[in-house]
Amino acid sequence: MRKTLQRLFVGILLFTLVACSSGSSKDGKFVGEAKGANGPIKVEVTVKKDAIENIKVIESSETDGVSDLALKQIPDAIIKDQGLDVDAVTGASSTSKAVVDAVKNALEKSSVDIAAMSKVKANLPKAKEVSKTDYDVVVIGGGGAGLSAAITAAEKGSEVVLLEKLPVLGGNTMISGGEMAAPGNWLQKEQNIKDSNDQFYEDIIKGGDAENDPELVRVLADNALSAAEWLRDDVKVEFEDYLLFFGGHSVKRSLVPKNASGAELVKKLEKKAKDSGVTLLTNADAKKITAKDGKDDFNQVEAKVNDKDVTFSAKKGIVVASGGFGANLEMRKKYNKDMDEKILSTTSTGSMGDGIVIGEDIGAGTTDMEYIQTYPTCDPETGRLLYVGDVRMEGLSILVNKEGKRFVEELERRDVISKAVTKQSDGHSYMFWDQAAMDKSKVDKTHKKEYESLINRGLLVKADTVEEAAKHFEIDAKELQKTVDTYNQYAKDGKDKDFNKRGELVAFGEGPYYIMKSIPAVHHTMGGLTINTKAQLVDGDKKVIPHVYAAGEVTGDVHGTNRLGSDAIADIIVFGRIAGEEVTK
Repeated sequence: MRKTLQRLFVGILLFTLVACSSGSSKDGKFVGEAKGANGPIKVEVTVKKDAIENIKVIESSETDGVSDLALKQIPDAIIKDQGLDVDAVTGASSTSKAVVDAVKNALEKSSVDIAAMSKVKANLPKAKEVSKTDYDVVVIGGGGAGLSAAITAAEKGSEVVLLEKLPVLGGNTMISGGEMAAPGNWLQKEQNIKDSNDQFYEDIIKGGDAENDPELVRVLADNALSAAEWLRDDVKVEFEDYLLFFGGHSVKRSLVPKNASGAELVKKLEKKAKDSGVTLLTNADAKKITAKDGKDDFNQVEAKVNDKDVTFSAKKGIVVASGGFGANLEMRKKYNKDMDEKILSTTSTGSMGDGIVIGEDIGAGTTDMEYIQTYPTCDPETGRLLYVGDVRMEGLSILVNKEGKRFVEELERRDVISKAVTKQSDGHSYMFWDQAAMDKSKVDKTHKKEYESLINRGLLVKADTVEEAAKHFEIDAKELQKTVDTYNQYAKDGKDKDFNKRGELVAFGEGPYYIMKSIPAVHHTMGGLTINTKAQLVDGDKKVIPHVYAAGEVTGDVHGTNRLGSDAIADIIVFGRIAGEEVTK
C-alpha cells in the first residue's frame, strides 16, 4: 500500500513538472491588436518553442502604398532577428509602432519573454546600394511630378536617376485621391458637359484670387487634357467611369483613377519609369545642388543614400520635384502664423520643403509662401483627408453645424469652407447624406477601410432616422430636420436660396442616414520656387538658373492664394512632363 502511494506521489510530481515545463513554452497562434494611424491593426503571431515563427497582418486600415512597406518589413525583421527593438519605417512611423505593439499584445497571451525580446535589435533591410553616379538627368523627388519628369526625360533618350528620400515612392500623390481636372475630357463628351481650356483657365485664376501667374495658368489649362490622355494611353492608368465636381470649378470636369486612389497613379508611373530605364533610388535624400567647376553651371546633386554621402552628376540637368512644406511646422509658422501646431496635416511626412531650401541656396526666387491651404473635411483625430467625404463632390450631401444648420455652400472653394468651419461653435462640420447618396457614390465600398474605421471610432454614424443620427453627435435634431426639409424644397424648386449651391440639387429620401464629423487640416502649400513656362528655375529677377528645372508643389505662382480640388494632379503631370522634356534639350 505504501509503495503504491509512493508511486502515485511520484507520478503526480512528474505530471506537475511536465505541466509547468510545457507552460514555459506555450506554442500556438495568438492574435494581438494596437491602434494604427487610421484605425486598429491586428496580427496573428505563431509561436513555437519560445520563438516567433510567423507574423501575419490580418486586419489593417492603413493607407495603401504608404504603409505597405511597414506592414511587411516590420514583421519580417522581428522574425529574422527574434527581437522587438525595431526602427520605424520612415514615413510610416505610426504604422510601424502599431505593428510592434500588436505583436507584443499577441505575445502576452503566450509565454514568450517579451522583456528580453524587447532588448534585441531587429534590423530593417537596407536600401539598394549605389553602383553608378553619372547620369544625364537627376530628378529630386519621387511623387507624381518627379516620376512624370523622369519618364519623359528617359523617353527622350536620356539616362535618368530619380532620388526619393523616403523608403517608398509617391509622396502626396500616393495619399491623394488622384482626381485630375481636365477640360474637354472623354467623360465630359459622353455626358454632354460643355467645357473648354479657357473656362478652366478662368476657374483657376478666380480660384486663386488672380494672384496666379497667368502665363503658368495658361500652360496648365492648355495641357491638362493631353496630360490626362498620356496617363490613360501611355502610362496605362485606369480611370473610373464617373466625374467629380470639386469646389470652385464651374463644371464637373475631374477624372477619378481606379479605386479613387493616388496609388493607381503612382504604381503605374513607377512601372512606366522602370520600363523606360529610369534608375529609382529610395532612401536617397538630396541635400545640395552644386557645380563641378564651382561656378553657377549646376550639374551635380549631393545626397545621403543609406546614410552615405554620394554625389550624382547630371550632364544635361536637374529637376526639383520634392513637394511642398505642409508637414514642416516651423516653416509653416514662418510664413503663416495661423498655420500652427493646433492644425493637423493631411500631407506626407516627406513634405518638409527640402527642395525649396535647396533651390534658394542656388539663388532661386520664391513666391506665395504665405498661402497655405487647409482641406475642410479631415479626420478630427489624425488630420487625414477623408475620402468617404467625396460624396460631397458628387453634390449628394450637405454640411451642417452642431446647431443643425447649413453654414456654407458645399461646393465652394476649400479655403472658404475651411474658414466657415472654424467659425462654428465647436470648430467642426457635420456632413449629412442619405442611403440613396451612399448607393450612388459607393464611398463605403470604394473606401471600405476608411469607412469602417470611421464607424468604429464613432466619427461616422449610420442611423434609421434623422433624429437618431443627430443624437449621436448631440446635434439639434429638430433644426437638422428643418434644414433637410428646406433643402428638399430647394431641390424640388431647382434653386438653393440660402447658398446658391452649384450643380444639380438632389433631394434626400428615406434612411438610413449618415453623418460624418470632420475638421480642416493643412493640405497644400501654394508657395514655392519660381519657374517660367518651360519649368526652368528662375531667380527673383526672373533670370534663368542654368540646367535646373522644377515642377509640382515645390513651385509657386500656379494656384495663387488657393488651389482648386483636382488641379494638383493636373499641375504635377503637366509641368513634370514639361520639365522632363526641357531638361533634355
